[in-house]
Amino acid sequence: MKVIKRDGRVVDYDKQKVEIAIQKANKEVRTVDRAEKEDIEGIISYIEELNKKRMLVEDIQDIIEEKLMQLQKYELAKKYIVYRYTRALVRKQNTTDETILGLIKNQNKEIIEKNPCKNTLLASTQRDYIAGEVSKDLTKRILLPEKISKAHEEGILYFHDAEYFLQPIFNSCFINIKDMLENKTVINGKIIETPETFQIACIIITQIILTVASSQYGKQALNIKHLGKYLRKSKERFQNELEEYKEKLTKYDIENIVKQRLEQEVKTGIEILEHQINLITTTNGQTPDITLFLELDENDEYIEENAKIIEEILKHNFKGMKNEKGEYETPEFPKLLYVLQDNNCLKGGKYDYLTKLAIDCSKKSLSPCYISEKKMKEKTYSQKEGRNFLTYFKDNDGKYKFEGRFNQGIVSINLPQIGIIANKNEDEFWKILDERLELCKEALMCRHYALLGTKTDTSPIHWKYGAIARLEDTTTIDELLKGGYSTLSLGYIGVFETTKLLKGVSHTTKTGEEFALKLIRYLKDTVDKWTKETNVGFVLYGVQEKWLGCRFARIDKQRYGNIQSITDKGYYTNSFNVDIRENIDKLSKLKFESQFQEISLTGAKSFIQIQELEEETIKYMYDNNSFVDFY
Repeated sequence: MKVIKRDGRVVDYDKQKVEIAIQKANKEVRTVDRAEKEDIEGIISYIEELNKKRMLVEDIQDIIEEKLMQLQKYELAKKYIVYRYTRALVRKQNTTDETILGLIKNQNKEIIEKNPCKNTLLASTQRDYIAGEVSKDLTKRILLPEKISKAHEEGILYFHDAEYFLQPIFNSCFINIKDMLENKTVINGKIIETPETFQIACIIITQIILTVASSQYGKQALNIKHLGKYLRKSKERFQNELEEYKEKLTKYDIENIVKQRLEQEVKTGIEILEHQINLITTTNGQTPDITLFLELDENDEYIEENAKIIEEILKHNFKGMKNEKGEYETPEFPKLLYVLQDNNCLKGGKYDYLTKLAIDCSKKSLSPCYISEKKMKEKTYSQKEGRNFLTYFKDNDGKYKFEGRFNQGIVSINLPQIGIIANKNEDEFWKILDERLELCKEALMCRHYALLGTKTDTSPIHWKYGAIARLEDTTTIDELLKGGYSTLSLGYIGVFETTKLLKGVSHTTKTGEEFALKLIRYLKDTVDKWTKETNVGFVLYGVQEKWLGCRFARIDKQRYGNIQSITDKGYYTNSFNVDIRENIDKLSKLKFESQFQEISLTGAKSFIQIQELEEETIKYMYDNNSFVDFY
């Protein structure tokens, strides 16, 4: 028999450890209250006769307590319970030592895998991680209900926000850069006036990105279309400067000079933007995790200026930046998200040339990824912030509000583990799923309640100076946590593996597909029900982080034995994605996954191999898929 320890390790059963534990308690009571040798042997025999292949150490201890009570050894049972409780306290008082020491020695595999963009050898990064481990420890022992902490440790769910749960900060946001540039903002107690040139706007944006990133722990995004206004301001300044030479220069000369200066202005501004992003380090010990949203809005009076800006961003991305060896490479940030629209979807639109340039960039650097405005408009979800999407929300004037919104936090459920436990019994699967979804809801509400009462002064850039809102001093952010203004995400992973466990086939087969779609619809209906019950904006999030698939699979292997038949990759497949080894062509894969994107609207990313990216693929994406990335 194997015994599963509290930390997930699996060891051989040793009956001597049972005997030693009871004998230690024996020494604490009178002779008359002690368990005799045959009593102890009887308890050991009972455990062994259960003939279980694997047992939790807690279950063995429960049996010991129960048997001592049956033997009417009440004082002994009490001492054993106290001993057990004391040992638990000792463990709880020292939960961070090993993880922190492993971090300092660069041996903490889970931390290294979780965010490869953070260099765990750097002192600044280690400082952030050490603080995160302390927060995780206090969160697990004190702040979260014990059943949620236990569920997290056992891989039932993953509480994403434990590293920062101590602080009144949230996950990710979509910066309202338009408001901040047009209506001034404040950084480090200094007023930042509305910029008068494109280059100054780029400098201000990088400072906003840094300050925002240092006051939250997740991703951020901003729409680049708001820069077009400032490029026109630069053009007007150049024209005004040449006014005094209008008698010496022809109109053609002036236009040519302005054009040349404007081209240099765009080039320099984008170099400033991208160099600054990659040269700054946040208080989290990394480059800001920022996504630039590349959109050409037909109703925008600055669309031509924005086309020039997007072109320069793509050119700069294609060229890359020099690393420490002097070799050009594409930096990790900023990430680029290119919006496919009627005017650039390679069907004769005016800006098709930008999409062709984007394709060249993607083939070289896997960036940008693409979303279809057409498909997004068919849904009730808005633009992107990081990998999440936000539900549509109308402001007091009845207008849809996209920017200046945020995600409070994420809790992810381990679907394959439910499939393992259900053991092909579908009724049992749905029963366990319901139980665990309620646990996820409670965990998400813990995240929500922890943010309630947060004062605007905790992060002025977010709450007072426009990144999200312009609330008054010393007020709370509570109004932004309710009514769907912000979201709470239920993440999920491993639909492919779960379907195999319940149906014995891939979810790309007819039988598997029916089950998988039913499962995703059920999850979506559940979060919608939570929203109505709580007046909090719950959304369904298809988890894309490979490290979480690795964590869940590793825990399940330790707890339930060989999972080779479920996955031999060592990790569970992202969200609803098709397993990488499934024999399916790119368009069939995109078509298959598109039906899941219709239901699971956040994190709804399809992947194809970069060599499969062609103009025809782009056209297909525009008509069928909301979000496509590459590997």
